[in-house]
Amino acid sequence: MTYHWWDVYKLRAPSAGKESPSSSSSTRYCTMASLANLLVSLLLIAIFSPTPILCYLNQASVRVQQGATNTSAYHTYIVLVEPPPFNADEDMYHHCYESFLPSSRDGDSGKARLVHSYTKVFSGFATMLTDGELDAVAKKPGFVRAFKEKTRYLMTTRTPKFLGLRNSTGFWRDASYGKGVIVGLLDTGIYAKHGSFDDRDIPSPPARWKGSCKATRCNNKLIGAKSFVKHEDTDDEDGHGTHTSSTAAGNFIINASYHGMAAGTASGVAPGAHIAMYKVCNSVGCYESDILAGLDAAIKDGVDVLSISIGLGDKFDKDPIAIGLFSAMSKGIVVVCSGGNDGAEPHSIKNDAPWLITVAAGSVDRSFDVGVNLGNGMSLHGEALNQVAKPMSKMYPLLYSEAQRDCNYMLNHVVAQKIVVCDSEAPWFVDSILQAGAAGVVLVNKASDGYTVTLDDDNSGVVQMSAVLRAYAASSSSRWARASFSYHNTFLGYRPAPVVASFSSRGPSKHFPGVLKPDILAPGLNILAASPWTESKIGPFNILSGTSMAAPHISGVAALIKGLHPDWSPAAVKSAMMTTAYVVNSTGGSVLDEKHGKADAYAMGVGHVNPTRAADPGLVYDLGVIDYAGYICWLLGDRGLATIVRNKSLTCAKLPKVRDVELNYPTITVPLKPTALMVNRTVTNVGPPSSTYVAKLDMPKSLTARVTPNKLVFSKAGEKKTFSVSVSGKGVHGQKHVEGSLSWVSTRHVVRSPIIAVPNLPESPPSQESF
Repeated sequence: MTYHWWDVYKLRAPSAGKESPSSSSSTRYCTMASLANLLVSLLLIAIFSPTPILCYLNQASVRVQQGATNTSAYHTYIVLVEPPPFNADEDMYHHCYESFLPSSRDGDSGKARLVHSYTKVFSGFATMLTDGELDAVAKKPGFVRAFKEKTRYLMTTRTPKFLGLRNSTGFWRDASYGKGVIVGLLDTGIYAKHGSFDDRDIPSPPARWKGSCKATRCNNKLIGAKSFVKHEDTDDEDGHGTHTSSTAAGNFIINASYHGMAAGTASGVAPGAHIAMYKVCNSVGCYESDILAGLDAAIKDGVDVLSISIGLGDKFDKDPIAIGLFSAMSKGIVVVCSGGNDGAEPHSIKNDAPWLITVAAGSVDRSFDVGVNLGNGMSLHGEALNQVAKPMSKMYPLLYSEAQRDCNYMLNHVVAQKIVVCDSEAPWFVDSILQAGAAGVVLVNKASDGYTVTLDDDNSGVVQMSAVLRAYAASSSSRWARASFSYHNTFLGYRPAPVVASFSSRGPSKHFPGVLKPDILAPGLNILAASPWTESKIGPFNILSGTSMAAPHISGVAALIKGLHPDWSPAAVKSAMMTTAYVVNSTGGSVLDEKHGKADAYAMGVGHVNPTRAADPGLVYDLGVIDYAGYICWLLGDRGLATIVRNKSLTCAKLPKVRDVELNYPTITVPLKPTALMVNRTVTNVGPPSSTYVAKLDMPKSLTARVTPNKLVFSKAGEKKTFSVSVSGKGVHGQKHVEGSLSWVSTRHVVRSPIIAVPNLPESPPSQESF
């Protein structure tokens, strides 16, 4: 008869679990004829022996031979193992994980080599191993998969009004500003004493909250703060985490500004929500093992929304973070991630798993305006973070070299009483140029940045602008190549807005092109939010740009929606935002890209978030674990299912395989071909119980689409209806894809889904051997 480790564990003396285990042991499995003899023998071993508790059937000790591997070549590995078939406590998991670790002749303990233990993101642990030791661990029963740790990197006032949120009125008031919702962030820590984290009018955290706070100040606003970075507390030495957390859920602060710029009342998108900070990064980067430890804690603690401005880019069965985030989603947590800052190149999008909300970055209708007045009478638009009260009283010669655009080369010339023009992508030596007597510096974008001006220099006399000035400086005669600055401070109502930022990463996903990414656009350019450097030159507020800044805007909107609809699934919250997004800018035209061309779906997703409409979407496209499991079966087979979903009751033989184009996503991506392809979608009524929706197609001439049925009639809340969409067409010369849209229209709602037809879109999954 064969017995399992957990049967023995339940009989252990209470004190036995506190002993320090050693990895040196004899055989860790036993088959005995007598149950009584087995229990007596193993109980004595459990009480008196330092041997780690056995975790899996036929668990044999593996000893690594000295000299068999380079023991100095240790790496951190994240190891996934099978979970026990019951609810084990933390101590049981910990001893189980120790039993996996090999022992060496010098008697080192497994306990000392565990970096982190995980129980919620998946069953597994992070540990230091040589390659030879990893091979030994991989041979043990219960081992699933191991990932070599990688370092990940961060994606680095006005926005509530730009998003249509007004104090004491409308959606903000109806959603109680997010009160009772817990927003967790995996980031660089938090400056807890900042006014954004005061708890004025914030109620006590809900009873479901299980976390703790280890910050310098904890209250009803900042209810959680933990550090998973070795030897560091929860303080924010980088500034990123303080900025993102205040953007998502910072409280109201009047008279906020950056040296007088962007003055007004600052607040997060969900100013009434609670904040829980999990420090998993510092200024160096973010180690995967720490990210997973923070994620594991966030799931245990009971967060409702998780905001992650960290880049994930691997295929999701090879990415332990994406796998852990699947666990978070499966437990009802809305997971929001930044889309990446790799610019306007196709296939640069990060965080592309379909269970994540992937956010692109755009501008708002605010400019820190400086007029660059030229000798030919023209005035060009620039921006500056540090402005003086009066314009320049005279014009100064422009100093520019087409051959030497870097700012440091300008020091080879006489710069005194000149305005130096150099490249914004190499702004070093700006301080030296000003100290050498230059009248000013203009940092000019590279051409690919278009009209996006990412402000990052706060020296007085420095203006940043698009590449328009470069042509003037290079072509004008010395007599007319002159300029002066006029300062206009903060200009509100700047148009057009929103515009997709040049740094915002683009789709399609290079791994999974059948699901549109990014999902949605949100403010991410020159965003004012809290800073930890209250006593420094920067001050209590800082202006930063990146999809890191866009993601917490969506996290805040998700918190507001969860406050109104606490029973909605993560997919329903996501669908509500996506199907109500807008695609029209402040001038009445289409949302534009960085070069002021029409932004496509691979730049902005479905469009720009509209919080007020998202609170009442009418219909949602819902998805659950079973739906994703069917998709994973189609894409990756049983191995992918076992790695990501980790539910032994689910097998690909029992699940319908769901093609990427058939996943019940709020967008529709299909191959572009002359023969029609039909896909199905199911919508759930979350609006009035009795309502009727009529299909409206907006398609280019090159596409033909048909919806069956073209009318959906609902009689109760929660009712589901399935419809089919067939699409056929032909490519247009020079276009890599063709876009249209399907809208379901009722008397109160418009539920819009983009339709993207892509030439050569794979109609079968890639070879599973590649995974």
